[in-house]
Amino acid sequence: MKLNADLGESYGHWQFDADGDIMPYIDMANIACGGHAGDPIVMHKTIVLAANYGVLIGAHPAYPDLQGFGRRSMRVPPEELKLIIQAQIATLDGLVKCQGQVLNHVKPHGALYNDMMADSSVRKAVFTAIAGFYIDLPLVVQAGSQNQALRIEAEEFGVTLMFEAFSDRLYLDSGLLTPRSHPRAVLSAGESVEQARRLIQCSEVITQSGAVLTIQADTICVHGDTPEAMHTVEKIRRLLQDQHG
Repeated sequence: MKLNADLGESYGHWQFDADGDIMPYIDMANIACGGHAGDPIVMHKTIVLAANYGVLIGAHPAYPDLQGFGRRSMRVPPEELKLIIQAQIATLDGLVKCQGQVLNHVKPHGALYNDMMADSSVRKAVFTAIAGFYIDLPLVVQAGSQNQALRIEAEEFGVTLMFEAFSDRLYLDSGLLTPRSHPRAVLSAGESVEQARRLIQCSEVITQSGAVLTIQADTICVHGDTPEAMHTVEKIRRLLQDQHG
């Protein structure tokens, strides 16, 4: 199981400085590409940092919502949403190429990610954007009971999926994430490490109601903007190393 984090989420005078601490411990960096964060300087710096550590580089597109950090749902016509996503991926891809690197995957951000999982029309627009890009890029989606159904749906577009679980978010019984408006939506550092341990060792999480939910995932996410993210990601890396001997 690969460890991923959403990084490069500074913009202009708003600077988030934990990327350098987190990058050494992860396998995949999902780099913001202008929708919710990430200006050209930030994208360049994050690409170089990922390349220095041999971390796989992914695009992290979002609704065009800098003010809301991409965490507000937007009603965007499918064709427009497709082009918004492709434009963000293309921007990062161009900067990646300038550093002699290659783009590895795409993971939508925030409200776009949640809407993609919950709304088939949004999901279709995302699949269409990925399928229409000039190179094949796996799409990261949320792992859960619907893995096989999503895989079949994506195959109709010729899109390959990677399934992701979250170490630092509270799950609902449905397998979706608890909305961020909920006071316990984001887990503490200790809870995040314990949830990661369950995911790595048992392929399961404990939901908001206390139920056990089975989750088969290819990658596990730590959000770079959560408190103590550096310490959390270091401990999860150790769990993964122990799992693989």
